[in-house]
Amino acid sequence: MTEVIPASFERVDTADDTAGEWISRRYHRPENAFVRLNMVATLTGSSTGADGSSTSISSRVDRLLLGAIRREADVVVVGAETVRAEGSVLPKTARLAIVTATGDLGDGSLRRRDGREVPPALLLCRPEHAARVTAAVGNAPAEVVAVPSSGAPGEDASRLHPVDIVRALHARGLRRIVCEGGAGLATQFVESGMVDEVCVTVSPFLEPVHHPFLSLSTSVPSEVAGMLVDDAGFSYRRLTIRR
Repeated sequence: MTEVIPASFERVDTADDTAGEWISRRYHRPENAFVRLNMVATLTGSSTGADGSSTSISSRVDRLLLGAIRREADVVVVGAETVRAEGSVLPKTARLAIVTATGDLGDGSLRRRDGREVPPALLLCRPEHAARVTAAVGNAPAEVVAVPSSGAPGEDASRLHPVDIVRALHARGLRRIVCEGGAGLATQFVESGMVDEVCVTVSPFLEPVHHPFLSLSTSVPSEVAGMLVDDAGFSYRRLTIRR
């Protein structure tokens, strides 16, 4: 893997024991509160591959970066649709928060890694949906969190607004936030103005775009803060959102 922005052209062997530390230095954020978006997309802009998930367009190196980004976070936020499509192992280093209206997480979701004791997932929903979500999750390792509306501009009454999600997580001391999609939730976060940085892996595949990485209605000013490339043709960008 090579760093091309900034143009240091430093290289690291991703199979080497030092690779994790090398990557972590480039993804470190010193702030005690931020919102990151972390996604993978094909060259055509699709957030999923032929299997309907992001797994088939990811790679071992992409998962190394995913680990580095999660280690910087207090909480990982995903939509329930993503959990249903891909399942979810509770992260080792951060809480998992799932945005849901029904509590339907699919079969075999919310697995603990190797039987390790980690905090339960947070299921974020509107107060009027809390009883339904609680009934649906049963004995899964999860805690239901009713998130009241703040009346944010442009809020859709049928779903949680990112402003309310971030406020609820901050109230629990979870201030370093990484959103991992899916595409609809990612778009909501970016358009809400809550995102500080976008981390996107671009995989060298040409796939039909059934689920665009982002479906923005307006331009969002940004600048490239960093870019890595690997020998398999994957690129890894960090974009800072300009306020």
